[in-house]
Order: sequence, then structure tokens, then C-alpha cells
Amino acid sequence: MKKYIIPFALALLVMSCSESFLNVAPNDSLSPSTFWKTENDVQLALTGCYNDFEGGAGLMYRECGSDNGYNNFPWEGWTNIGNGSLTAANPGSSYFGYSTIYRCNEFLDNAAKADIPGADLEIYEAQVRFVRAYKYYQLVVNYGDVPLITVNYEHPDDAKVPRNPKEDVIKFIKDELNAIINILPAEYDAADYGKATKGAAQALLMRMQLYYGEYSDALETAKSIKGYSLHPDFAGLFNPENEQNSEVIMSVQHTADLYSLNYTPFLPNGSGGWSSVVPTQQLVDCYEMANGLTIEEAAAAGEYDAQNPYKDRDPRLRASIIYPGQVWQGSPYRSIEKGDANHYQTANNASKTGYNFRKYVNYLDASPDAPYWNSGADIYIFRYAEVLLTIAEANIELGNVNDEVYSALDDVRQRAGMPAVDRDKYNTVDKLRQLLRNERRVEFAMEGLRRDDMIRWGIASDVMNINMTGVREGVVLDTQMENGDYNVLMDQSPIVVESRTFEAPKNNLLPIPQYAIDKNPNLKPNNPGY
Repeated sequence: MKKYIIPFALALLVMSCSESFLNVAPNDSLSPSTFWKTENDVQLALTGCYNDFEGGAGLMYRECGSDNGYNNFPWEGWTNIGNGSLTAANPGSSYFGYSTIYRCNEFLDNAAKADIPGADLEIYEAQVRFVRAYKYYQLVVNYGDVPLITVNYEHPDDAKVPRNPKEDVIKFIKDELNAIINILPAEYDAADYGKATKGAAQALLMRMQLYYGEYSDALETAKSIKGYSLHPDFAGLFNPENEQNSEVIMSVQHTADLYSLNYTPFLPNGSGGWSSVVPTQQLVDCYEMANGLTIEEAAAAGEYDAQNPYKDRDPRLRASIIYPGQVWQGSPYRSIEKGDANHYQTANNASKTGYNFRKYVNYLDASPDAPYWNSGADIYIFRYAEVLLTIAEANIELGNVNDEVYSALDDVRQRAGMPAVDRDKYNTVDKLRQLLRNERRVEFAMEGLRRDDMIRWGIASDVMNINMTGVREGVVLDTQMENGDYNVLMDQSPIVVESRTFEAPKNNLLPIPQYAIDKNPNLKPNNPGY
């Protein structure tokens, strides 16, 4: 059973955030003299800290800031981040906010006043410290130097502080996580599923260490994460009935009618969706053939037909992306045919690349009448596949070509139905690095990791300064493949969706919004180029 997050209860705790600097201080928080008396008060405040600390839809939209995805509607906040036209005045989707951090600070300042057993209080406080650390992780990765606020200010003017060096913020996050790892439980009762566990704290620490190139530490942390295993079915992993499986370390919780997720932005036009977040051709081309060859290698061997490109591919392609000829909701997806509801010129809500994401919406294939605008499906923040690929990557970057690398890669690939790594072909650090980076890309497509990966690897300028493309027009044929999908014949030039630019190191960080700088001139821009 999920832990219900009840909107009216949250409103009692924090009614709204003021427009003062950083959105730090709520206009209407409950007085410590009337609140913070009982364990129920503390649990209510804890729910307020968890509320919106991460967004399921936000993780999926983040793909559009990378070469994996495209956001067709600028007002949704990711078009300009993807094409490089963002500015401080027009920053797009912003992570620069402190309201959750304010709630966490308020909790940590007051929770001890309540009548609660000490051991329970320590766990509650550890959960809140995790949430605060996660928010600072989002801030430092996206903005670099940011104000490090751990005690709330009494007046907005007091909060007009300069940015702290990112090194101080990173150290704070790591210190917090290391302090709470052995306080947080390994698991909770069913009613509290989704709250921060020991594994979640370890996973966040691991991700931070990997992001900043601390490979020895990342390897040690990854190997310390115990009690999880890969779900046996990659496609089924993302269906709602499997959302509490052994692979999930932490997820964004949703509950229909109470705290639901609206899948309308992610569905095809022909299914009533908006196609707000769609895959690129660049992502599609990264999926290997089913025998483990890249499409370039397969083409040289005469095993890949560019006019019928979806045949005999990595099963994760079909599980993650709706492509032409694929059977979707009872009939072939025909985005390559002019006049079809999903053709890119048919409607503004049709995918401009001719592809839609299937991951997470897969269950709507068999249940097209399900209330997709009111879904209770959870979205994963950390899962065990990331632990395994971190073990592989950290070893590779440490110069290790060993069984631990191959075993971790094999576990992830073979779970998806792909062959084990060819040891003779991938026998050097450079070759394994190339394979590992592609493996992360296809394994975690639509899960919000690609932007950070391409930036930390230093490849963003190479992969983002492109004409981003989509499908080539053609026809869906009457003949079927072994998996039931239909063959296609595409003989036109690729759809050019937009021309992108990425200027490093400038675009490695998002601009601190001008509205925040206007309220606090001590912030200063994080890059003079914005």
C-alpha cells in the first residue's frame, strides 16, 4: 500500500510561499507554540518535506535538455534548455527554489519539541536531512555555487546572501549522507513505502561521487548497497503493478485522485496526448542490434536495413520507444505516413520527431481507456541497474578491465534480452568506456540521467551541436516481424526538428533566474555569458 500524501494536510503545514528572495519563507507556517506537540504533528511536517521534493514528470521532461529528447512547447520550460537559447531572463524550467529546504530546516529546528521516542525522532530527522541533501544536490549540479542555507532566516532581507562555493555545498551533501546512512532503515512497513531508506542515501551519495569523478569512492559506495536485485522483465519493470519490485531503491510516489500523475504530455496525438516529450532519432540509433552489433557494424555486415531499421534490435528499444510499425493500442503506429493522426504535420500535438516514449506508459497499450490523466504510477529516482552500471563505470575509469566490469554489464544487458559483452571485442578501457556510456543511455532513457551524464563526460558540445532529427517518411507495410510489429519502408530524408547549440562550459550550468538576482543582488550570475 502507498503512503497517501493528502493535499489539505499539506496546506495546513505550508499554505503558500512568499515572493521574497529564493521563495524561502512561507507566508503562513504554523506557530511552534501551537504545533510540534505530538508525533502526528511531526509526521504531518515530514509529509510536507517530502511533498514535491522530486517530480515524476520533471524527471521525464529533463530528457529534453539532452540529445535524448525534444520538448515541442516552449512554455513547458525545456525547449530552450535543449536548443541552448536559455538566458537568465528566460531560464526555462528552473530548479532554483528553496521552499522545500525551508520546510526541512523548519522541521530540524522544531521536531525535537514534540513528545516522540528518541529513536523514532532520529529516523524522522534523518529522512528530512536526506530530502534537504537531495535538493542541494539538484541545486549544485544545475547551478554550481549556490547559497547554503541550513538555518532559516527570520526576515527576507537577512536571506540576501551570496552563493557559497560549490565545493562547500558538495561537502555538506556528502557529510549529511554519510551521517544518516546508518540511521535510516533498510526498509519500512508497506504504509511508508517510498520514504528515504539507507539504500536511497547510499544511491544519492554514489551518484554524487560518480558525477564529480570520485571513482574509488563511487565504487566503494555502490558495492555497499545491498538487498536489491534486477527485476527479471525490463518492459514490465515500468508497469504500475510492478512499481514496488526488488530493483526500486526510491521512487516518486503517486496515488490516483490524491497525488496523481498526468500522462497526457507523454502520449501520442492519436492516443489523446500532447507529445510534449519525445525521443530523438539520435537516441533511437544508439540501440544495438539484438546480436550486440551497433547499427553501423551491422550495416557493414549487411545485417541492418536503414529503410526498415527497427527489425532485430535491442528489446529495450521496443520497451522504451513507440516507433513506426510498432503495434500500439491495437494497430500499427503510422507516424511516417502523411495524413495519419500521428504524422508530425497532422497536428501540433503530434510528435515532431515521429517517435513517442513508451517507457512508463507501456501499460496503456493494453488499457487505452485507462484514466491516463489520473495515474497512480510511481516514477523511479534510483534503481539497482544504476548501481551495477556505476560499479562498471567506476572500475573502467580506474583502469580496471576485470570480471567485475563484465559481470555488471552482463547482468543489465542480459536482463533486457541482450547478449553478454563480447570480451574479445570490448577488451580495453576505451572500448569498454564507449560501451558503458551507451549502455547507460539506452537503459535509462526517459529517466532523467542523460543530461548530467553528457555534461560530466565532457561530450555535451559534441552531441548537442547538431541538427536534431526524427524519422524518415514512408509507409508501414502489411508484413509482420517475429515480435508482431510491422515492417516499414522509409525512403525519404530524415525530419530535421531543430538546430541545436551547446556552448561549454557555459551551458553546463543553468542560469540563475534573473528574478532571483533582482531580489538578491548578492547572488550574481553563475556565468557572465547568461
